[in-house]
Amino acid sequence: MDRCEIKVIHEQFLAIASTLSPKLHFAIAQNGSLKLVAKQNRPFAEQLCRTVVGQQLSLKAAASIWGRLVANVPAGEKLSDHLVTVDPAVLRSCGLSGAKARTVVELAQAAQANQLNSKELGALSPTERTQRLTALWGIGQWTADMMGIFYFGDADIWPDGDVTARKTLEKLTSKRRKTIRTAAQFSPYRSYLALHMWRYVDAVPD
Repeated sequence: MDRCEIKVIHEQFLAIASTLSPKLHFAIAQNGSLKLVAKQNRPFAEQLCRTVVGQQLSLKAAASIWGRLVANVPAGEKLSDHLVTVDPAVLRSCGLSGAKARTVVELAQAAQANQLNSKELGALSPTERTQRLTALWGIGQWTADMMGIFYFGDADIWPDGDVTARKTLEKLTSKRRKTIRTAAQFSPYRSYLALHMWRYVDAVPD
């Protein structure tokens, strides 16, 4: 997406926000125009595990736990190969809960079975991809949304299950108005609305 398109989206957001709430309009104006960039610097399965590790944690805590997990991987060994053989107690010692430990192991097994092919998943619609991912043990709507927004760069996802995005939008509009309805006003660029909410409180997920 070029600068012109980003500018157009921003102008549309300001116009829509002005009809909804002065506080929302101010927040979007203060943030300035935002660009959605697909971050594929890690293999898909690895990023999926990283996202699971970060569920319901602060960015700092998630980064710390992930750092300990990665530090346990022997030099030259793939993360997925390590996770399918590692003692779950080692994962828990890194700070993962029992459920998260099981999830990352199952994801590693799925990766080895070629069930997490990024090209194949990227060719699916967000809805189809979500159905595929949430069929995996431990993967819910929030994780699928985060992967859609940040890994695949889907422009039209509103992650209503993300507490920060939802609560911030409520604060800037009204608690009496459902955030899904508010976010719908910004379709087909609802992912940008989420970016604005995270940016406003300086909490963009990694």
